[in-house]
Amino acid sequence: MKFPFGSVQSMVQMPLRSLCATIVVVCVTACGGNSSEPASTSGAAGASASGNVQINGAGATFPYPIYSKWFSEYNKLYPEVQINYQSIGSGGGIRQLTNQTVFFGATDGPMTDEQMKSAPGPILHLPAVLGAVVPVYNVPGIEGELKFSGSLIADIYLGTVKTWDDPAIAKLNPGVKLPATDITVVHRSDGSGTTYIFVDFLSKTSPAFKKKVGVNTSVNWPAGVGGKGNEGVAGLVSQTPGSIGYVELIYALQNKISFGAVQNLAGEFVKASVDAVTKAAEGAAASMPSDFRVSITNAPGAGAYPISSFTWILLYEAPKDAASSRIMVDFMRWALTDGQKQATELGYAQLPSAVVQMEMAALDRVKVS
Repeated sequence: MKFPFGSVQSMVQMPLRSLCATIVVVCVTACGGNSSEPASTSGAAGASASGNVQINGAGATFPYPIYSKWFSEYNKLYPEVQINYQSIGSGGGIRQLTNQTVFFGATDGPMTDEQMKSAPGPILHLPAVLGAVVPVYNVPGIEGELKFSGSLIADIYLGTVKTWDDPAIAKLNPGVKLPATDITVVHRSDGSGTTYIFVDFLSKTSPAFKKKVGVNTSVNWPAGVGGKGNEGVAGLVSQTPGSIGYVELIYALQNKISFGAVQNLAGEFVKASVDAVTKAAEGAAASMPSDFRVSITNAPGAGAYPISSFTWILLYEAPKDAASSRIMVDFMRWALTDGQKQATELGYAQLPSAVVQMEMAALDRVKVS
């Protein structure tokens, strides 16, 4: 079956026209005509036994490109089950999962203890891949890439650095001819895990930002204009000379928006890449908590990109729908093995093997019957 959205590039750009794009995935029965074998056959058996199954999910835009790719590849293994995913932002995904209007959620910022307690049952956070949030900018006339520190980005978003030729920007970018253009700050207008990652980093590097703005998926911004989703922020920055924003790496790459190098804890200015994100995650495996809720922003180590994060799929441990549960557990086992091989081409980093092993064991906690 042909995937309805075409190429990966079109899948990434499509949300600029329709944010809440619905991804239709066709999954397998064990007697399907495809010779490829999935990570396990439990999902296929469940689908075959109960006929057509539709599974609905919603949440983060940060992992939308890789989830689109995974669903496309998974449909080649499994016809007859539809998985519909709405890229509405992490906050919306958490709300819909809590209200049980979707079967699974997706977030880039782990649920808080309060959110976990308000849910009708235990929720399992399952890291899917690692990614980077990058500061994107549209400053006509600047040649080369700009360098930013966490404190500088914080001051821009606090509204204390107002023009591109401010001495604080010039100090980090000697030799760059900076225009006296006003800075237009662009941020997310919706509840967002990308925002969570971004403000988590800024709060670790700027006490003033932590005090005034803090860390959450949705914050009260002191300045700027809002865009919905990574797509909306990318679109506003592309269309607004003098602007700065923050998006997941692939949105900058696919939309050809300039993004800067960011100073890490070791004092190095590092540009986001798969290798730099991997280095940020290297220490996470050894200290990974059993619930997988962890922050790796501003990670120590040479070459580590400081605005890196896991992104999570959220599943109830004891869902009412056993057929859907079997299929989602099967999908996750596939995503943690074969699916990981597809991460790099989209600008994401694969999970450390030790984390994958922990997740495989944790999936046994999800009831499938």
